[in-house]
Amino acid sequence: MSVLLVVIGIILVIAFFLVQIFNRFAQNRNTVKDGWSNIDVALKRRYDLIPNLVETVKGYAAHEKTTLENVIHARNAAMAVPSDDINAQIKAENQLQQTLRSIFALSEAYPDLKANTNFLDLQAKLNEIEENLERSRRYYNGTVRENNTYGESFPGVLFAGIFKYKHFDYFEADEVSRENVKVSFN
Repeated sequence: MSVLLVVIGIILVIAFFLVQIFNRFAQNRNTVKDGWSNIDVALKRRYDLIPNLVETVKGYAAHEKTTLENVIHARNAAMAVPSDDINAQIKAENQLQQTLRSIFALSEAYPDLKANTNFLDLQAKLNEIEENLERSRRYYNGTVRENNTYGESFPGVLFAGIFKYKHFDYFEADEVSRENVKVSFN
């Protein structure tokens, strides 16, 4: 009888241990998704603002049609990525960020545009969105770090496959978006 109680006790301890690991995986995954949802809200605000920004710039920089088309194309590509594919969304957002930088580089070449009230208002709104994105990105990257560390360390690594652990990418600027934008009118 005492051997049976010991076996039952060991099984209960192991079951408790496995439930704790499973719950930690679920908590980490949901925290990452929550962090991404904060980013997603700011991205949607950015998507809504971009057409207004492009229309304002069009009047001043009509011969910069390619730059403006690239911004709209990057926006549409980022919006087309499925919302549950976070890693693909990060790549699309880095491309969009690069094209947005080219619009603000254009404003340096057009003093009238740089002084336009609508452009300044849109630029201020976009800056606010970018600041919100930066805060959300820091939070998201922290949750990703915690998720990935747990899934890649002991005891999580032993059960990662069983409990469907998912590795998430950090939301970082890619190498292209770290370069300075060059605008030439030659």
